[in-house]
Amino acid sequence: MSSRACAALLLFLTACATSAPGPRELGPRSTRLANLQRAAELPWKDDGRCVVREASQPWPVLAERCFHALDHDRVRFNDPTRRCTVASAGAAALGIGLCVLAAPEIVVGAVIVLGVVVAGVVIEEALEAYELRGSRAEDEETSIQPKPALREPSANRKHEPSAQDAFPPGPAEPAEQERRPECRPIPVPHAGNDAPHNACADTFPPNRYPGMDVIVNGVRFDALQVGASVLWEIKTHQFDTYNAFVQRQEIEREYAQLGRERAAAAACGYKLVVGVSTQAHRVALLRRDQSLTIVVTGCRR
Repeated sequence: MSSRACAALLLFLTACATSAPGPRELGPRSTRLANLQRAAELPWKDDGRCVVREASQPWPVLAERCFHALDHDRVRFNDPTRRCTVASAGAAALGIGLCVLAAPEIVVGAVIVLGVVVAGVVIEEALEAYELRGSRAEDEETSIQPKPALREPSANRKHEPSAQDAFPPGPAEPAEQERRPECRPIPVPHAGNDAPHNACADTFPPNRYPGMDVIVNGVRFDALQVGASVLWEIKTHQFDTYNAFVQRQEIEREYAQLGRERAAAAACGYKLVVGVSTQAHRVALLRRDQSLTIVVTGCRR
């Protein structure tokens, strides 16, 4: 990779790192600004119009809604942790790329930008508006509308050729309004005050609605994965520390719960993935039912 490309990657990672705080720690203005700064280090085919329109949303939502506008010829997605690969087993590479991009945390080498990025015209205008307006209220800030590009169209800009073809299009997820009413996901605040569990549910899939569970078909799930029809049940308790008797009781309890969740998800066209903290927990559940899809998250209490 050239020194210019390396510099672009480092700038991208730095911008992402500044947006690490979760949605409960950021107000609407700072969320919008952090998203614009993070997106400015990526190449966009529409000069950033989609990004500016969705900038007030949490980053995973913005990434999902604007993924189509990304210049895929200039971006490479890697999955060093393999969590997206496993969670999206059987899905097209597009789903894996979106999963990697939408993750709130930074994994070195996960996103690589080819060439030097010139920030989209519309994103630059939105950032310049922040500098001019300073401490004005959020309702003024959200009034920023994309303006026609006065600079050279992005189609005429010179980009470095990609090393491989762009990712093939994946199967589109059904629009929520096309689902039956009982199958449309309803975000609700995470149940309980288990911070490590909730953090795992938000960051690992990653969660389309950070800070929220979702209710589908009358059943509550820990997360709905960004860019995929995948519901998650997250387990973070210390299964390995239980004695054999308690482990057996716990597996039977979980198996009954997962049966209800899997039936509710399948009836609405969703896949269920179970996230557990350790390999021992995964093995114990698979011994009970090998048809379960189980991922080791590594999340701890």
